[in-house]
Amino acid sequence: MIHCIRGALFALLFVTLLQSVCSDFQTLEHLRAKASDKNQSRAVVDLLRRLLGNRSRDFIVSVNRTLSNDTLDVCELRSAKNNKILAVGSTGVAVATGIYNYLKYFCNCHVSWSGDQLNIPQPLPPLTGVLRINTPHRFRYYQNVCTQSYSSVWWDWPRWQREIDWMALNGVNLPLAFTGQEVLWQEVYLSLGLNQTELDRFFTGPAFLAWNRMGNLFEWGGPLPQSWHVKQLYLQFKILERMRSFGMIPVLPAFSGIVPEGITRLFPQANVTKLSPWSHFNCTYSCAYVLDPRDPLFQRIGSLFLTQVIQEFGTDHIYNTDTFNEMVPASSDPTYLASISRAVFNTMTSVDPQAIWLMQGWLFISDPSFWKPDQVKALLHGVPLGRMIVLDLFAESMPVYSSTNSFYGQPFIWCMLHNFGGNSGLFGTVESINSGPFDAIRFPNSTLVGLGMTPEGIEQNPVVYELMSELAWRKEPVNLYKWVSLYALRRYGSMDENLTVAWQLLFHSVYNCTLPKYKNHNKSPLVHRPSLHMQTDIWYEPADFYKAWKLLLEAAPGFVTQETFRYDLVDVTRQALQLLTTEFYKEIQSAFQAQKLPDLLTAGGVLVYDLLPELDRLLSSNEHFLLGVWLEQAQSQGVDEHEAQLYDINARNQITLWGPDGEILDYASKEWGGLVEDYYLQRWGLFVNTLVECLDRGRPFKQDVFNQAVFQVEKGFVYNQRKYPSKPLGDTYEIARRIFLKYYPYALKRLK
Repeated sequence: MIHCIRGALFALLFVTLLQSVCSDFQTLEHLRAKASDKNQSRAVVDLLRRLLGNRSRDFIVSVNRTLSNDTLDVCELRSAKNNKILAVGSTGVAVATGIYNYLKYFCNCHVSWSGDQLNIPQPLPPLTGVLRINTPHRFRYYQNVCTQSYSSVWWDWPRWQREIDWMALNGVNLPLAFTGQEVLWQEVYLSLGLNQTELDRFFTGPAFLAWNRMGNLFEWGGPLPQSWHVKQLYLQFKILERMRSFGMIPVLPAFSGIVPEGITRLFPQANVTKLSPWSHFNCTYSCAYVLDPRDPLFQRIGSLFLTQVIQEFGTDHIYNTDTFNEMVPASSDPTYLASISRAVFNTMTSVDPQAIWLMQGWLFISDPSFWKPDQVKALLHGVPLGRMIVLDLFAESMPVYSSTNSFYGQPFIWCMLHNFGGNSGLFGTVESINSGPFDAIRFPNSTLVGLGMTPEGIEQNPVVYELMSELAWRKEPVNLYKWVSLYALRRYGSMDENLTVAWQLLFHSVYNCTLPKYKNHNKSPLVHRPSLHMQTDIWYEPADFYKAWKLLLEAAPGFVTQETFRYDLVDVTRQALQLLTTEFYKEIQSAFQAQKLPDLLTAGGVLVYDLLPELDRLLSSNEHFLLGVWLEQAQSQGVDEHEAQLYDINARNQITLWGPDGEILDYASKEWGGLVEDYYLQRWGLFVNTLVECLDRGRPFKQDVFNQAVFQVEKGFVYNQRKYPSKPLGDTYEIARRIFLKYYPYALKRLK
């Protein structure tokens, strides 16, 4: 009871602090746009020109920070002379969001990772009076530390520019900005006396840097070429300049205590602990060296790094670092844990007295047996109240704020994680994200200061991210069926009853997972190493999904010229074949167990010789589902053949073996044209052939023997150096229609 009262008092104290206008840094008032109103206005004008071409002249843009008197973003739109729309907002982000809201709800337009639909009416629809768009949330956070590896690792500037435009249109004002930090770490460690060989054993290859930064992984996929450092540093300069031009507040990296092994050579007296292996790795590539934050060397290294960060990148006074990410602390003593967070924070404030620590709350989810209330409170209270913001990282499924009295008084951001590993597959928790943020606002003594989107991988399920970003500007939950009906209208540009019903069915089924604590890893047998004990359960009613598939196919002739429609036709048909793969797997499994060779040959034959090849052809017909694009982007980062080959292997390994020996096998699985044919299909072919051989010879199936054989197939793909098309092949509609006519009757039969 005493803990509860104390927690409530802390929370009440923090709310009072937030509401005050005092100039000390116990508030978050100093986290605000640095660019001038004029520069932010120019940034939005440039965005509209990139997005709308000549039609951008129909909008008059103005940023006026005095429009908001409480740091909460607002945009006001009204009709002006000559059929133009005037948009005035408190920041560039507010103006961009306001204009996108107008484009969505007055012009039926749409912008997404998988294509745009920008058939804007001429002239622009007029507004009666003032359309006011505002948000109750101070911060709208975006990205996960893993997104940097699973999605944006190979991006060039045009792709980053497009993403930052998307952030602005969707209201993001607190983005993670982690690119290019390795070159600063290199400078720090070289200045301390480490040699290049020791650094080469520390940094991973590009596709695994997210876990290197968190202290999970070292050297694998490396060494990191010097040209990589130069390119990424240059890219970071452009990223930060553009983010700030919109009035965004980029989150920069800070020191968590992970150090190269060479530190123990240079400073043998330093209090360095070697941790246990991470995940399924051994100490060859894992087992981090952690410097105790109470050691004077921690302060020295941390301040050296942050000084470099601010010198090169400037600062907006907010930094992310994560202690104990999926790693167990040396002690559970609350005094120890408080001293750790206090030392980490003091390192920040020694360089930037205005520093705010943004911390991912994943550690409280990943190891709840360690992080009991006393331990959580100690770690959080090692930092003065209001000087840390916690990301409640997976709040749509496993919120932490509700079991910690609103993080015991520290401000927090309610985040939707949604995606693990950048996996393909339709998925959503629309009811949860539609209600969760509003529950967090109403929570007693809530210290909520924003909403966030923290997917491990992006460029999938665009509907979920459009809904989530829009909810940050809503005062109450939306009517989901009405919302998704309007989504279908603007995504495809015109109303169609079939498409409206299809999307309502999708929102009722595959996009509405209500299973408690469900994690969206693609668990389909299709993308996992075959065995006789695979997971086959799903969270939705397949009958509703198949109905949606049918309605989409029926509408296809009138919409197939739309890029957004073609993407959805591929994605929904892909999901149908994923479901059907599970059904054929069940038939294979039962045929083998019943020793029915003809049935095994039939089910296995259909899967290996027709369904999976058809899936590969379908995916290969759309530019958004191509392995060749991922590999080409990776290879293009290399300055010579050797580097291009290194990056190619990085890119292939991450989406398949994830480690030298499949340590995190298929965690980052993708359903892409080329990958299905040369990786998943080959595994399933070997599996079916092995089962047939076992039945034929009267032998049992031995998983360990099969694993050794299939590992050679998996490893062979990583190193095969084959070139894959980066341009689509075939007619999407014809392929999808053929698949539908062939497999829809079977799908209905399996429902009975």
